[in-house]
Parts: sequence; C-alpha cells; structure tokens
Amino acid sequence: MEKLIRKNIFALKPYSCARDEFKGEASVFLDANENPLNAPYNRYPDPLQWKVKQKISKIKGVAPERIMLGNGSDEPIDLIYRIFCEPKEDNVVAIAPSYGMYGVCADINNVEYRTVLLNDDFSLDADKLLEATDKNTKVIWLCSPNNPSGNLLNRNEIKKVLNGFSGIVVIDEAYVDFSSEESWLQELDNFPRLIVLQTFSKAWGLASVRCGMAFASEEIIGFFNKVKYPYNVNILTQNLVSEELDKEERKKEWVRMILNERDVLTKNLTSLNIVEKVYPSDANFVLAKVNNANAVYNFLVEKGIIVRNRHTVQLCGNCLRITIGTKEENETLIQTLQLFK
Repeated sequence: MEKLIRKNIFALKPYSCARDEFKGEASVFLDANENPLNAPYNRYPDPLQWKVKQKISKIKGVAPERIMLGNGSDEPIDLIYRIFCEPKEDNVVAIAPSYGMYGVCADINNVEYRTVLLNDDFSLDADKLLEATDKNTKVIWLCSPNNPSGNLLNRNEIKKVLNGFSGIVVIDEAYVDFSSEESWLQELDNFPRLIVLQTFSKAWGLASVRCGMAFASEEIIGFFNKVKYPYNVNILTQNLVSEELDKEERKKEWVRMILNERDVLTKNLTSLNIVEKVYPSDANFVLAKVNNANAVYNFLVEKGIIVRNRHTVQLCGNCLRITIGTKEENETLIQTLQLFK
C-alpha cells in the first residue's frame, strides 16, 4: 500500500478534532469552542459517524471500520485521486462511456485520465482495459451497473481486472439495488485493493441529503479518514440517514415498484415508431436509441418533460437516458412521445 499512496499522504499527520480525541460519555463539553446554547445543533457532529455506520454495517455485512461516509459519492471519488494519484505524474484508466465525475475529478486534481471504449453492446473487455495501464496507473474506474448504459459489467471480466492490476480498482455500485446480481462488497476480503462505492441517492430516495458510502479494507478507509475534512457529514444528514436506515423494507418496496415500472416503460418505448432500441437495464433508468435524439429531446423540453440527451457521448449516438418515474410520469412521457412527428 505504501507504493500506491502518495508519499505526502502516507506521511500525513491528520488534523485531530476534539471528538476524535475523546471516547466515551460526558456531560460537560468545554473543548471545541462551541456555543453552549441551541442544542443539539451547537455541537460538532461525530466526525466518523459511528452510529450511522453501525446501522449500515448490519445491512451491508461490512464492519463499520471498513466504511467511509462522504458528501455524496463525489467526495470519496475526489479523495481517491488525492490519496493515490500524484498530480502531473500518475494516471487512471476508466471505461467509456461512464459517469462523468471520474474525469472531472481527474482534471481538478491534474491527473491523466485514460479511457477505454466498451464494446458496441457496452460490455467490458478486461484485456483492453489492462493494456491501457502502465507503471504510473494508480486507479481503474468501473461503474456496474454502468451509467449511462444501465448494464452490469461481466463479473468474470471484472475479476480479470482485479487479478491483473496491481493498483486500486474502484467499482461504483450506485445502481446496485436495481440489479439482479449481488454486490461486490462480499469480495472485499478477497481483493484488498478493491474500493466499492454505493449511495443513498438512488434506491433510498435521498439524493438531496448528499450521503455516499465507500467500502474498502480498514487500511484504505484509514487513509480516507486522514485526508477527508474533519466534519464532512453534518448532523442533519447523519440523523436523517440513521432514521431512513430503519425503513429498509420501504426501500425494498420502492425498488420493486421501480423495477416493475422499468419493465412497463421499456415495453411501451419499444412500441413507438421513433424508438429504434431500448438497451437492457439493471438500473433505475433505461437508455433508448431514437431516430433523432436532439429533436425528440427538444420536443420533450417544450412539453415540460426533462430526460437526458446522451447523443454526444461515445457509443450513445441518438440515445436518450430516461429515469424511471412514477406510473403517472411514465404514462405522460409515452403519451407525449406518441405526439412527436
């Protein structure tokens, strides 16, 4: 691990906040220069969010010490660059097309971002991905189910990457709750350089709360905790996420509803003359190829319906990415598309 982590980060002495130095129960807090009034918001939150992590641990089957919580998944994505990648020196390799923030964070951190095109059916070729690496490649980014294609990446191909690469492999599982395959969390012990990302934004319906999860070895999580800002997840987010974790059955019911609506929407889209193809999806969205994506997109905007135009994205010519909405929203979309000429 010392060879993978930036030298200054490996040697970093992190900021130690008051709540880090104290463990146990107390009734008088005179250590952090807080206002003694306006409880409970006057106190700094738990910097390591232990109560929330303990609940997550029971659901995910991963020890709390192997969990990092961030301001959405974008925070751990950025931290991975800051921990492992020396600016102007190291590089990362990612599949294309995929989630745009991997490349944005690379640019922000001045790290070379190499992309390897997926096959025409959005499947992964592990050999091509590994061929794009060199001695300065620190991270490989994989998103499964992938965004914007919606498909799971082949598990055996991912294992080839994990076995064939000596750096960090990140599997972003933002959409895993909508997938038919099990999470890669169960493989953390088998692959010590694996980082798995998940989020509360999708299946849990908490996009505005901004809370993402990174799962990895205790050693890697230790470096996340060294580099992240001390109080990166506020008390409002911690409390709300903790409450929502007690409603897992409701989340599962939401997922079942979305999966059912995904099937219905796929069938209805396929029946439209303007739709050439709807790609198989393991996510809460579908990628639909239409005869003129720009025209269809602009028509929907005029009608007050917003989808994502992916026409300019590699392999996604004339494609629209459509999130699964409520039954009523999906019906409105189809009825509107039937009017397009």
